[in-house]
Amino acid sequence: MSATTLTLSSKNYSSWSLRGWLMVKLAGIPFEEVMVPTGSADARAELLLISPSILVPCLTHGKAKVWDTLAIGEYLNEIAPKAKLLPANPVHRAHCRAICGEMHSGFSAMRASLPMNLKAQIKDFKVWSKAQLDIARIQDIWKDCLSTYKGPYLFGKQPTMADAMYAPVATRFHTYGVELDPVCQAYVKQILSMPLMKAWIQAAQAEPEDIEELEMEF
Repeated sequence: MSATTLTLSSKNYSSWSLRGWLMVKLAGIPFEEVMVPTGSADARAELLLISPSILVPCLTHGKAKVWDTLAIGEYLNEIAPKAKLLPANPVHRAHCRAICGEMHSGFSAMRASLPMNLKAQIKDFKVWSKAQLDIARIQDIWKDCLSTYKGPYLFGKQPTMADAMYAPVATRFHTYGVELDPVCQAYVKQILSMPLMKAWIQAAQAEPEDIEELEMEF
C-alpha cells in the first residue's frame, strides 16, 4: 500500500470525503484511495450527520494521520506550500480560514434539508425557511469573496481550501435547482466544470449502492 492514503466513503453522498479528496488533489500529492463500505454502521452515521467526522476523510501521510477536514487542509498547506491551498497574504489567509471554519461548523439546516446526492436531479424543490437563511449567508460569502479577490475562485485565479470546502454546496445547489444570484450561479458552474469535480462526479454516478435514508421522495 502507498505511504500516502486517503480514507473515503461514498462519492455520491459524502460531502466531507469530497472536501478532503479535493484538497489532496489540489496539493498535488499522489495518494491511494481507501474506501470505507457504506454498509458500515459508523460510516452511515457520518453520512447521516449524526456522528463526528472520524472515519472519513482521513489522510495518512508517512507517520502523520489527520482525520479532520480543516486539519487536513492546514497540514497539506504546510507540506505543499507551492499549491497555495491558503492565500499567501496573512489577511487573506485569515479570511479564508474564517469562511472555511464557518462551513465546517455551520449551515446545519441546509445540510439536513439538501443532502448531497450527485446522482439526483430534483425539480421544483421547496427549500425550508431555515435552510434558505443558510443559502442566503453562503451567497453573501461567495459574492464578497468573488468581488474582493476578483474570481473565478473564491480567493482569486486558482482554487484554494475554501473552494474545496464549498464545492459540495455547489453540487447541492445544482442537484436541488436552488435559485441563486447570477454571480453565485456562475461560481457553481465554475466549480462543477473543474476537471477534478468532473472526475469525482463520474465516479459517484458509477457507484452501485444507494443509501435509503439519503434518498428523498417527491
